[in-house]
Amino acid sequence: MTLPVHNAIPHLYPVGIEPDDIDFMGHVNNASYLKWVQAAVLDHWRAPTEAVAQHLWVALKHEITYRKPTFLNDDVIATVLLEKVQGARAFYETVIRRGEEVLAEVKSSWCCLDASTLRPARLAREVIQHFFAPDGT
Repeated sequence: MTLPVHNAIPHLYPVGIEPDDIDFMGHVNNASYLKWVQAAVLDHWRAPTEAVAQHLWVALKHEITYRKPTFLNDDVIATVLLEKVQGARAFYETVIRRGEEVLAEVKSSWCCLDASTLRPARLAREVIQHFFAPDGT
């Protein structure tokens, strides 16, 4: 079962920039973006539902396009959108912004695991629908 996203509910995640995120060039190190994406996607999953305790997520792939450098005192927000769910896999887009400026765009895929068996698990349709606005809204 593949569920494409037509009406995904955006999830906003404020990014905290730490001094350890800054590299020798005075801006955020590329590796920090991965940390932010992981935190933002996992926070998106923590939306209220009983299925949260029954499932875990592991990252399978990240593809990052860096647009502009990020600095220590920047006010940064990551916007997470669930693009589609296919079997036990979920495909996300995360856009990291400073105001209206796009700093980075990240495409990632994740595998849902059953929390008790640690084996891939498909999500029920009603769980997936929790992350989307009803049609017509």
